[in-house]
Amino acid sequence: MHTAEDIVKDKQRDIVSIPWNRTIQEACQKMVDLKIGAILVRKDDRFVGIWTERDLLRKTTSEGFDPRNEKIGDHMSSPLKTAPHSTRIHKLQEMMLGLFLRHLPIEKDGEFIGLLSIGDVLRASLIDMDHQLKEINAYVTWDFYENWREGRKKPQ
Repeated sequence: MHTAEDIVKDKQRDIVSIPWNRTIQEACQKMVDLKIGAILVRKDDRFVGIWTERDLLRKTTSEGFDPRNEKIGDHMSSPLKTAPHSTRIHKLQEMMLGLFLRHLPIEKDGEFIGLLSIGDVLRASLIDMDHQLKEINAYVTWDFYENWREGRKKPQ
Protein backbone atom coordinates (compact mmCIF):
# COMPACT_ATOMS: atom_id res chain seq x y z
CA MET A 1 0.00 0.00 0.00
CA HIS A 2 1.45 3.28 -1.06
CA THR A 3 -1.43 5.69 -1.62
CA ALA A 4 -4.73 6.68 -0.03
CA GLU A 5 -6.58 4.74 -2.73
CA ASP A 6 -4.61 1.57 -1.88
CA ILE A 7 -5.62 1.90 1.78
CA VAL A 8 -9.27 2.48 0.85
CA LYS A 9 -9.27 -0.64 -1.35
CA ASP A 10 -7.64 -2.73 1.37
CA LYS A 11 -10.15 -1.48 3.93
CA GLN A 12 -13.05 -2.90 1.91
CA ARG A 13 -15.73 -0.74 3.52
CA ASP A 14 -18.34 1.44 1.91
CA ILE A 15 -18.67 5.07 2.92
CA VAL A 16 -21.10 5.41 5.81
CA SER A 17 -23.20 8.56 5.81
CA ILE A 18 -26.36 10.12 7.19
CA PRO A 19 -28.62 12.87 5.83
CA TRP A 20 -27.96 16.35 7.28
CA ASN A 21 -31.50 16.65 8.68
CA ARG A 22 -31.33 13.54 10.90
CA THR A 23 -30.76 13.76 14.62
CA ILE A 24 -27.44 13.37 16.36
CA GLN A 25 -28.98 10.44 18.25
CA GLU A 26 -29.61 8.66 14.91
CA ALA A 27 -26.07 9.35 13.73
CA CYS A 28 -24.57 8.08 16.98
CA GLN A 29 -26.74 4.96 16.92
CA LYS A 30 -25.57 4.18 13.38
CA MET A 31 -21.96 4.68 14.43
CA VAL A 32 -22.40 2.37 17.43
CA ASP A 33 -24.13 -0.29 15.32
CA LEU A 34 -21.33 -0.24 12.73
CA LYS A 35 -18.53 0.21 15.31
CA ILE A 36 -17.12 3.30 13.62
CA GLY A 37 -15.80 6.58 15.02
CA ALA A 38 -17.02 8.97 12.32
CA ILE A 39 -19.83 9.38 9.83
CA LEU A 40 -20.07 11.64 6.80
CA VAL A 41 -23.05 13.97 6.53
CA ARG A 42 -24.76 14.36 3.17
CA LYS A 43 -27.16 16.88 1.69
CA ASP A 44 -28.65 16.56 -1.78
CA ASP A 45 -26.40 13.59 -2.68
CA ARG A 46 -23.15 15.34 -1.74
CA PHE A 47 -21.05 15.17 1.40
CA VAL A 48 -21.10 18.44 3.32
CA GLY A 49 -19.60 17.57 6.70
CA ILE A 50 -18.46 14.95 9.17
CA TRP A 51 -19.59 13.95 12.67
CA THR A 52 -17.14 12.19 14.99
CA GLU A 53 -17.01 10.79 18.49
CA ARG A 54 -14.98 13.84 19.47
CA ASP A 55 -17.72 16.16 18.18
CA LEU A 56 -20.19 14.38 20.45
CA LEU A 57 -17.85 14.71 23.42
CA ARG A 58 -17.51 18.46 22.88
CA LYS A 59 -21.25 19.02 22.36
CA THR A 60 -22.41 17.08 25.42
CA THR A 61 -20.98 19.77 27.68
CA SER A 62 -23.08 22.49 26.00
CA GLU A 63 -26.01 23.84 28.01
CA GLY A 64 -29.33 22.47 26.74
CA PHE A 65 -27.79 20.10 24.19
CA ASP A 66 -30.17 17.21 23.44
CA PRO A 67 -28.92 14.68 20.87
CA ARG A 68 -32.47 13.34 20.41
CA ASN A 69 -33.64 16.66 18.97
CA GLU A 70 -30.53 18.35 17.55
CA LYS A 71 -29.95 17.97 13.80
CA ILE A 72 -26.60 16.60 12.71
CA GLY A 73 -26.34 19.30 10.03
CA ASP A 74 -26.35 22.00 12.69
CA HIS A 75 -23.41 20.49 14.58
CA MET A 76 -21.24 18.69 12.01
CA SER A 77 -17.68 19.73 11.26
CA SER A 78 -17.66 21.58 7.96
CA PRO A 79 -16.20 22.27 5.45
CA LEU A 80 -14.60 18.88 4.91
CA LYS A 81 -10.86 18.57 4.72
CA THR A 82 -10.05 15.95 2.08
CA ALA A 83 -7.10 14.28 0.37
CA PRO A 84 -6.70 13.13 -3.23
CA HIS A 85 -6.62 9.38 -3.90
CA SER A 86 -2.98 9.61 -4.99
CA THR A 87 -1.74 10.98 -1.65
CA ARG A 88 1.16 8.92 -0.30
CA ILE A 89 1.03 7.37 3.18
CA HIS A 90 3.62 9.72 4.68
CA LYS A 91 1.72 12.76 3.40
CA LEU A 92 -1.53 11.37 4.90
CA GLN A 93 0.23 11.03 8.26
CA GLU A 94 1.56 14.56 7.98
CA MET A 95 -1.90 15.93 7.12
CA MET A 96 -3.62 14.12 9.97
CA LEU A 97 -1.02 15.15 12.53
CA GLY A 98 -0.63 18.72 11.29
CA LEU A 99 -4.36 19.40 10.93
CA PHE A 100 -5.32 17.46 14.09
CA LEU A 101 -7.58 15.11 12.11
CA ARG A 102 -8.53 11.58 12.99
CA HIS A 103 -10.62 11.00 9.85
CA LEU A 104 -9.94 12.08 6.29
CA PRO A 105 -12.25 11.65 3.29
CA ILE A 106 -10.48 10.55 0.10
CA GLU A 107 -11.46 11.95 -3.32
CA LYS A 108 -10.92 10.66 -6.84
CA ASP A 109 -12.20 12.43 -9.94
CA GLY A 110 -14.51 14.66 -7.90
CA GLU A 111 -16.08 11.74 -6.02
CA PHE A 112 -15.48 10.44 -2.51
CA ILE A 113 -14.10 6.90 -2.56
CA GLY A 114 -13.55 6.35 1.16
CA LEU A 115 -13.00 7.67 4.63
CA LEU A 116 -9.68 6.87 6.30
CA SER A 117 -9.00 6.95 10.01
CA ILE A 118 -5.63 7.61 11.58
CA GLY A 119 -5.65 3.91 12.52
CA ASP A 120 -6.07 2.90 8.87
CA VAL A 121 -3.12 5.07 7.87
CA LEU A 122 -0.93 3.85 10.74
CA ARG A 123 -1.72 0.22 9.91
CA ALA A 124 -0.82 0.79 6.23
CA SER A 125 2.40 2.51 7.25
CA LEU A 126 3.42 -0.42 9.46
CA ILE A 127 2.60 -2.92 6.73
CA ASP A 128 4.76 -0.93 4.29
CA MET A 129 7.65 -0.80 6.77
CA ASP A 130 7.38 -4.54 7.40
CA HIS A 131 7.47 -5.19 3.65
CA GLN A 132 10.53 -2.95 3.24
CA LEU A 133 12.37 -4.71 6.07
CA LYS A 134 11.64 -8.10 4.54
CA GLU A 135 13.00 -6.90 1.19
CA ILE A 136 16.18 -5.60 2.83
CA ASN A 137 16.67 -8.83 4.80
CA ALA A 138 16.22 -10.87 1.61
CA TYR A 139 18.83 -8.75 -0.16
CA VAL A 140 21.47 -8.47 2.55
CA THR A 141 23.41 -11.52 3.65
CA TRP A 142 25.44 -11.78 6.81
CA ASP A 143 28.07 -14.07 5.29
CA PHE A 144 31.00 -11.70 5.88
CA TYR A 145 30.06 -10.24 9.23
CA GLU A 146 30.58 -13.14 11.63
CA ASN A 147 33.37 -11.32 13.50
CA TRP A 148 31.43 -8.11 14.16
CA ARG A 149 30.10 -9.24 17.51
CA GLU A 150 33.56 -9.93 18.81
CA GLY A 151 34.99 -6.71 17.46
CA ARG A 152 37.81 -6.49 14.99
CA LYS A 153 40.57 -8.98 15.57
CA LYS A 154 43.89 -7.34 16.32
CA PRO A 155 46.80 -8.27 14.09
CA GLN A 156 49.53 -10.24 15.84
